Amino acid sequence: MGVKGESEQPTTTVERTSDRELVVTRTLNGPARLVFEAWTKPELLKRWWAPKSFGIQFLSCEVDARTGGTYRFVFGHPAAEQPMAFFGRYLEVTPHTRLRWTNEESDEGAVTTATFTEKDGKTLVVVHDLYPSKESLDAALASGSTGAFPEQFVELDDLLATLAA
Repeated sequence: MGVKGESEQPTTTVERTSDRELVVTRTLNGPARLVFEAWTKPELLKRWWAPKSFGIQFLSCEVDARTGGTYRFVFGHPAAEQPMAFFGRYLEVTPHTRLRWTNEESDEGAVTTATFTEKDGKTLVVVHDLYPSKESLDAALASGSTGAFPEQFVELDDLLATLAA
């Protein structure tokens, strides 16, 4: 991996846009087709979704990336007695451009929409989380769970470099 000049370093923005909404943006170094595959194929998701600094690892990753399909991620952490499961269903799957899914592990889960817009071989990813209440977004922010995106996207960029090679 080459060293990038500071001005070339991609930036992930995480912004609360309303009481119930969180929007994350990042331009990734790869075509939308590869970015979409990295979000929908278990063998690729497992390589970037769990931030290394969180100390968690995938125990299982099931993805049926089609409208009406489901997903289930199970993670383990050395400090946790029980595995942690994250699951939901896909409300919309439009290859290479859009994913929309539920986060059903709690009653306070967001509906997430991710869009992928390609330009000049790079892909702008916009992740929009809509929470059921102000309090549920407050709790997600306080827990630190929304802080994973910057590290996840660095991992994803690294993965895209290997896929494009």
